[in-house]
Amino acid sequence: MNTPRGTIGKILPPPGLPRTLAVQSLIYAIGNGAFLTGSIVFFSLYVGLTPVQIGIGLSAAGFVGLVGSMPFGHLADRIGGQRAWVIGAVAEAAAFAAYPLADGFLLFLLVICAQTAAEAFANAGRVVYTAAAVPREGRVRVMAFTRAYLNVGFTIGSGVGAAALALNNRAGLVILVLAAAAGIAVNAFFVARMPAVGPPVRDDGPRPSPWGVLRDHPYTASALLLGVLWLHSTVWAEILPLWAITMTDAPKPVLGALVGLNTVMAVLLQVRAARGADTLGGATRLLRLSAVAAAVACPIVAFTGRTHGWVTVAVLAVAVALLTGTELWVSAAQWYLQTEVPPPGQRGAYVGLSKSVGGLGKMIGPAGLTILAIQTGGWGWWVIAGIFLLCGVLCGPVIRWIQRTPRNVAVPV
Repeated sequence: MNTPRGTIGKILPPPGLPRTLAVQSLIYAIGNGAFLTGSIVFFSLYVGLTPVQIGIGLSAAGFVGLVGSMPFGHLADRIGGQRAWVIGAVAEAAAFAAYPLADGFLLFLLVICAQTAAEAFANAGRVVYTAAAVPREGRVRVMAFTRAYLNVGFTIGSGVGAAALALNNRAGLVILVLAAAAGIAVNAFFVARMPAVGPPVRDDGPRPSPWGVLRDHPYTASALLLGVLWLHSTVWAEILPLWAITMTDAPKPVLGALVGLNTVMAVLLQVRAARGADTLGGATRLLRLSAVAAAVACPIVAFTGRTHGWVTVAVLAVAVALLTGTELWVSAAQWYLQTEVPPPGQRGAYVGLSKSVGGLGKMIGPAGLTILAIQTGGWGWWVIAGIFLLCGVLCGPVIRWIQRTPRNVAVPV
C-alpha cells in the first residue's frame, strides 16, 4: 500500500536544485504554452499576415534553428551553461514582448527568427548547466521530472491561451504574447539564482570548431537515428489528427480527449519510463522500445479507417498510448546520449547537432508523412511503421559504434 509520502515522492522532485529545475520548467511552459495555443490567430488577426506569410516565417525560423543550433551550443560550452541559459531566456522574453510591435511581414520575420535563435541558445545552456550541476547518478531522473513538469506547464498554459482567445479581441491576443514574455522572464530569474557550477571546462588542445562535432561519425549517426524516431511527434501532433478527421468517423471533440490522454500519461509516467536510462545499455533498450511502440501504432491507426463508432475511438486511444510511450522512452534515451556521451566541454555542441538534425526532420517530415499516410489511402502507414522498425534494428549497432569509439576532450578543427 502506498503511503502519502511515497505517492508524493513519485510526483515531487527531490528538494534543492532538482525541484528548482522542475519549477523553472513549469513556469517556462505556462508562458510558452499560452502563446502556442493562439500563435497562428495572433499572427493572422493582430499582425495581419496571410497564411503564406505565416508559413514563410515559420519555415525561416526552422531554418535558423537548423543552422544555428551547433554554433549556439558551441558558444554555450565556451561561456558556461548557466550564463548561456540566462542570456537566451532574457533574449527570448524580449522577442515575445516585441511581437505586438511587429506590424508587418518583415518585422514579424525578424522577431520570429530572433525568438527561435534565443530559444536554441537557452536550450543549449540548459542542457550544459544541468549536466554539470546534477550528479551523474541522478541526471536522467531529474531531467524526467523537468519534462513531466514541462507538460503540466504546457497544459496550464494552453488553458490561459484559450481564455485569452475567448476574449475575442486584440487585448486578448496581446495577453498571449505578454504571458509568454512574463513566463520566460521569470524563468530567467529562476535560472540566474541557481547555484553556480564553476567555469566552463577548458582543455589544452586546439580550440574546437562549432562544426567539429560532425566528425564524431557514430554520434552523428545516433543523432540521425533519434531524428527519425522523433518523427513520431509529427505523426502524433499532425498526421494522426488529420487522418482522424478525414479518414475515420471519429467525432472531432475526441481529438481533445486524445490530447488529454497524452498529457496525463506524459505527466504521470515520464519519471518511471526513464528508469534504466542511466547506462548505455539501458538507453539502447529504451530506444528499441520506442521504435517498436511507434511501429506498432502505425498499422493500428490505419485500422481505424475500417472501424466505426466507439471502436474507432478506442483504437485511436491505443495508438495514442503507444505514441506517448515512444515519446517517454526516446526522451529518456536522448538525455543520456546528450549528457554522458559527449566530452564535458562539448555538450552544448553535441546538443546542437541533435537539434539541427531534429530541425531537418521537422522541415521534411510533415509533407512526407502526410503523403505516405493520407494520400495513399492508408497503406503508407505500413511504410512508416517499417521506417520505425528499421530504427529499432539499427540502434544496437549504432550505440555499440559509439561505445567503441574513443572521444577526446575536444574535436579539432
